[in-house]
Amino acid sequence: MAANLAVIDYDKENLDPILSVEEAFERCSFFEVPSSLYPEQVGDFYKGMAEADHQIHSAEIKLGSQYYFYMETQAALAVPDEDNCMIVYSSSQCPELAHRTIAKCLGVPGHNVRVITRRVGGGFGGKALKAMPVSTACALAAYKLQRPVRMYVNRQTDMIMAGGRHPMKITYSVGFKGNGKITALRLDILIDAGISVDVSPSLPKQMFGSLRKYDWGALAFDIKVCKTNRPSRSSMRAPGEVQGSFIAEAIIENVASILSLDVDSVRSINLHKYESLELFFKNSAGEPLEYTLPSIWNKLGTSSSFYHRVEILKQFNRCNKWRKRGISRVPIVHEVTLKATPGKVSILYDGSIVVEVGGIELGQGLWTKVKQMTAYALSLIQCGGIDELLEKVRVIQTDTLSLIQGGSTSGSTTSESSCEAVRRCCDILVERLTAFKERLVEQMGSIKWETLILQAYNSSVNLSAISLYVPDISSLSYLNYGAAVEIDVLTGQTTILQTDIIYDCGQSLNPAVDLGQIEGAFVQGIGFFMLEEYPTNSKGLVTAEGTWTYKIPTVDTIPKQFNVEILNICSFAASGEPPLTLAVSVHCAIRAAIKEAREQLHSWGGDESSSTFKLEVPAIMPVVKELCGLDSVQRFLQWTTGS
Repeated sequence: MAANLAVIDYDKENLDPILSVEEAFERCSFFEVPSSLYPEQVGDFYKGMAEADHQIHSAEIKLGSQYYFYMETQAALAVPDEDNCMIVYSSSQCPELAHRTIAKCLGVPGHNVRVITRRVGGGFGGKALKAMPVSTACALAAYKLQRPVRMYVNRQTDMIMAGGRHPMKITYSVGFKGNGKITALRLDILIDAGISVDVSPSLPKQMFGSLRKYDWGALAFDIKVCKTNRPSRSSMRAPGEVQGSFIAEAIIENVASILSLDVDSVRSINLHKYESLELFFKNSAGEPLEYTLPSIWNKLGTSSSFYHRVEILKQFNRCNKWRKRGISRVPIVHEVTLKATPGKVSILYDGSIVVEVGGIELGQGLWTKVKQMTAYALSLIQCGGIDELLEKVRVIQTDTLSLIQGGSTSGSTTSESSCEAVRRCCDILVERLTAFKERLVEQMGSIKWETLILQAYNSSVNLSAISLYVPDISSLSYLNYGAAVEIDVLTGQTTILQTDIIYDCGQSLNPAVDLGQIEGAFVQGIGFFMLEEYPTNSKGLVTAEGTWTYKIPTVDTIPKQFNVEILNICSFAASGEPPLTLAVSVHCAIRAAIKEAREQLHSWGGDESSSTFKLEVPAIMPVVKELCGLDSVQRFLQWTTGS
């Protein structure tokens, strides 16, 4: 009620608001990007352009935003405790950072604040920094009033304040040979960060990761993070990476259309060889035998019957005037960055096991993997009843005073890092219990798990262990993907007929969980590329109001045939974010289908260029319909009558 009574008056007399990246560029309104977060350029751009047979100058790409649309909106409960303390239950991906922020706001020592997160009803990055204003506001009100305060944000307000994915404007110049091999690429990128800095300075480095999936010869860029008077943007699943993947594919598509070449052949010729991989990825490239992308690329062509389906698709397009199909195959190279993660394992007197980890359960199956790792690692003690250990394990809520240095749950690697931390705890316990078990076996013969633990408990064996896993390497995983789509020329409706994903997921702890992550991320990516418009009005205010105006993927969006194969080659798994970037191939396949429709329209006497056109993101129905030709029926009738 109080919020509805508030009147906000913006002072616009001295300076007009900045509502676009173009305005921000003109007025030099930028956030500083630390040198450690700004990627290094690769090769000599001018030399590469001189070697090119063809050049494209100052082509433009624009990308919009995307809302998180988690099931649970921002929520928190703050409860005053004795000794001037505060307990805050927060739906947060970063309880530790929320803890620091709340303590600073209340002006109390860190030990007077406890932040507890049991689970989060969906995050995708939106429950990281964006969760803190809600939990801190609750804590402040509870501190002042000395009574519990609960806050949950309704969907419309959440959509206004969330910010979502970073919009961008990209201008590029590219040089290439007659066979489609690219020799040089320069990118000028303007990123709309909104009114506050949030995580935006990290975007250039994150974009650069997925941009490097092709051998560009030389890669130069100028990336500016723009400060505008729009809602502050934040990290969203595969931040920067999904945009970088689209930019790379849009450039490849443009080069192929200029040369009138098959786009799949242009992709193939620009895939990295190991030498170029070393140049672009340096210390992360690994050993030559670990570079699996070329073999996966060829395997996908065979396993998905790619070339056979291309011929079937051509026949379909020849025989159908009002429905057209397109197919696309795209590669992904995703650099995995690991984070330090704590873990704690305690065995109680009755043999049940309690586990704490710094990672937050967001629905990504973190607890499932942690339970499996705990049961497996402790089973190495080898005593009776270890087959039932999984049922004895319970993972409990994250508590910032019980387990410190939890960090943030992000980047698709927290499950695996948490499992490694737990494994190290279990190794300590196994070492303690194995020596104790050997002494008992000499006295009692065979021994069951419950008996071993009770005897150890009574003998004051330390049955609790804590560890902090600190990674010392980074690795790459390679992904590949193909898709077929069908569009309705009359309505612009798009149907995804078949998707084939081959994913090098590393030593998967739970293939079923990873499979769900791959499929879910891919469908969320389809939403960004095909459906989800996150518009603002002329004053910069978000106008979307729930699913009435914001269209998320539905059951009809899911591919009719969805084939996912998980490989087991790389040493580390990351399945939450990389597959989202693969959905760019749906956009590419839609483009291929539209190209077929435009060629048909041209044969009927239309003047549209069959190959060179811009397909916006998202490629919603009206956009697809317009590019196929709004007057296609009239053209067909005129052509039929004339012939």
